[in-house]
Amino acid sequence: MAILRWCPVDQTVERWDPFRDLTEIQSEMNRVFNGAVGQPSPTTGFDRGWAPAVDMYETKDELVLRAELPGMNEKDISLSLTGDVLTLRGERVPDPTVNQEHYFRGERWYGKFERMFPLPIPVEAEKVTATFRDGVLTVTLPKVEAVKPKAIKIDVM
Repeated sequence: MAILRWCPVDQTVERWDPFRDLTEIQSEMNRVFNGAVGQPSPTTGFDRGWAPAVDMYETKDELVLRAELPGMNEKDISLSLTGDVLTLRGERVPDPTVNQEHYFRGERWYGKFERMFPLPIPVEAEKVTATFRDGVLTVTLPKVEAVKPKAIKIDVM
């Protein structure tokens, strides 16, 4: 931080501003944090990865995972189950017909992604199904019989 001499406004010498350094620090911190969490910046462009939003919930007979994958085709998506981990991979590419220099605003994320989901309950791997409709991937994982709740009849004596 440079030491500047205070002078009245009407003189041509550089005027000391007590908040100048704070605004410079804030700008630098914003740049660092935006780069760390994957926000686009004028210097880095759109080279950061992205991850689709996913919901996972349980029904009586199955575990269901739903992922939002707008603008993608089923051929761009890979799904695998290894042990008790479900892996979702894919890549969303920008429209090749639009030149990046002609953009006024670019808020959609592009690039490769990979998400791994540890399954909270055992599932029957050979009966897993997946459907893709309107940009939403729905994966249905049937529960193993031993995990499904069983009603126990109470006999009255």
